[in-house]
Amino acid sequence: MAIGLRALNRFAGLEVVDRIGARELSERVVRRTAQRGFQTANAAGRTFAAVRKRGGGARLSPSGEGRGLFDLTPTDEQEMLQGAARDFAASELRPAAEAADTAAATPAELLAGAAEIGTTMLGVPEELGGAVSERSAVTSVLMAEALAHGDLGLAFSVLAPAAVSTALGLWGDEGQQGTYLPAFVGEDVPAAALAIQEDRPLFDPFRLGTVARRDGDDWILSGEKALVPRVADGELFVVAAQVEPQNGSVPGGPALFLVEAKAPGLLTKEQPAIGLRAAATGRLALEDVRVPGSALLGGGTPEVYAEAIALGRIGWAALALGTAQAAVDYVVPYVNERVAFGEPVSHRQGVAFTVSNMAIDVESLRLTTLRAASRADAGKPFAREAQLARRLTADKAMSVGSNAVQMLGGHGYVKDHPVERWYRDLRAAGVMEGALLV
Repeated sequence: MAIGLRALNRFAGLEVVDRIGARELSERVVRRTAQRGFQTANAAGRTFAAVRKRGGGARLSPSGEGRGLFDLTPTDEQEMLQGAARDFAASELRPAAEAADTAAATPAELLAGAAEIGTTMLGVPEELGGAVSERSAVTSVLMAEALAHGDLGLAFSVLAPAAVSTALGLWGDEGQQGTYLPAFVGEDVPAAALAIQEDRPLFDPFRLGTVARRDGDDWILSGEKALVPRVADGELFVVAAQVEPQNGSVPGGPALFLVEAKAPGLLTKEQPAIGLRAAATGRLALEDVRVPGSALLGGGTPEVYAEAIALGRIGWAALALGTAQAAVDYVVPYVNERVAFGEPVSHRQGVAFTVSNMAIDVESLRLTTLRAASRADAGKPFAREAQLARRLTADKAMSVGSNAVQMLGGHGYVKDHPVERWYRDLRAAGVMEGALLV
């Protein structure tokens, strides 16, 4: 893995192929939706083209490791990757977090730096220049936690393309991998995102409003996605849509589709939220977007989609874990140094017990998240464990953020301290679906 990370393949001079077509249709769609505030998705983005052929797919598979005991000791490679992510978070993400939150954008240099430490390469098979030959959800969790310790919003932004590369590594066929994965191991990683979330109350990822209907050999996608990271800059999206059964060839139900930003009818709109502002979230509208039959990921099987949802929930738990740990690490010295009535406020039982409960909640979330990831690595069922991690993320992680603000009193409510930003981000982590994979 270390050799793969150091020896990044260079892919330059890709043949440019004009895939826009149907220009008049695209212009009509833009005019029709202009009043709603949407704009065409990244018309100046790259065009993806197949750059190599192989004898078969190179899908990642579970490692099947079993040590007999529940051992949380990281391997040497995991320690190396986690250390690189931790250093990057402390030296780059944390100092830039406040400005990025205010600007609602991630600086380009941070995105480039994240690519250098191999965030997207963990989902790319070695045959295509990636870093792994086997899946390692635990490694992804360790890296996500380390990055989120710097800032959750920025970590979300830099890890969004890794969700797409991981999806292609796990479920992509030969053509899909040969066309898209090489771009994720170069220096210029594409802006990509997994778009599952929809703007509806009590959103259920298994009951989608976005639909896909068959039209000859193609698919027509219609609907709208919410809180998609870096949507205005997006070049490639993996979109979840509801599919009707197709005479046994496609089972029906929710499925994932590869959609390039240049597809006519694909429109974007800014959607700033209370948290995750650095990720520049927005809406993705699909107005009868036509994609080829080959855009269907993983054959459209229910098992693939269910696995994607479970892996995404583990990813959000990992991000919430990192930021919740940052909150505890910030609050402990604060309450020890803050003096009131002649003694540190940590001497008060109400403060001491609250901080202790925060630390307990973080440890429970860590153990649950690692357990779910380790079962995924071992090829065992892990949907239950992933749901437990999501439940703790929604309850305990948000509680940690709220208590961090409370422990700082009036200081917790202003931007002089980062806890108010962490509180907002942790609330968002508890309601998000998709957009991340481990």
